[in-house]
Amino acid sequence: MSPKFLSACQTNVGLRRKANEDNYLDRSNDGIWIVADGMGGHDAGEVASAMIIEAMRGISAGPDPKRTAQAAMDAIQAVQVELVELARDGVKPRTIGSTVVGLVIASGQYVCFWVGDSRILLVRDGAITRLTRDHSLVQDLIDAGLLAPADAEAHPDSNVITRAVGADKELVIDSASGTVKQGDLFLLASDGVTKVMAEEEMLQLLSTRNAKQATSIMGEMILERGAPDNFTSIVVRIL
Repeated sequence: MSPKFLSACQTNVGLRRKANEDNYLDRSNDGIWIVADGMGGHDAGEVASAMIIEAMRGISAGPDPKRTAQAAMDAIQAVQVELVELARDGVKPRTIGSTVVGLVIASGQYVCFWVGDSRILLVRDGAITRLTRDHSLVQDLIDAGLLAPADAEAHPDSNVITRAVGADKELVIDSASGTVKQGDLFLLASDGVTKVMAEEEMLQLLSTRNAKQATSIMGEMILERGAPDNFTSIVVRIL
């Protein structure tokens, strides 16, 4: 039998940005969730993230999560081509791009896929695990042993990402997969969440509150801390 889900979502412009360039999609009935964090300034980022979400609305879901995820990644590649062409049409060359992170669950399996530094985290058996690896300069420095993970958020280039939909002529989308268990909690979050909240705080909230309460309290905490960026999160619980 396919797993059943309970999900909760939130998105917020934050306290320092004029527009919300984040977008999300909750297709709980189909086991598909997406968060896209636009970039490019003005309305460009909002356009990019909205194009990704619109493309995700059109993909078909089935019992094979890998096939569904591949359809989603193919759709993202099509958006990639559109964004590169759209950026070229302007008076001045510019980047119109977005990060994206997606989760597909079916038949007792999950597949996550991502570009950029939006993340998926899994809470299971009292522990939190990051399922994605940031496409960012600081992550590359960490991998090379040149930067301690604890120093990543304070690094002056912590906002520099190395991969985004629409940023380059060619796009590589990373993915990972595994099995799901009853009681698992997945968190999809833009960097407006993960740069403000520690994973230990997320673990505490997700372990002690229901999905709706957890997303609501996260939002309150982020706003109390100044909410320097748009922030979006989706919590998915396996029933």
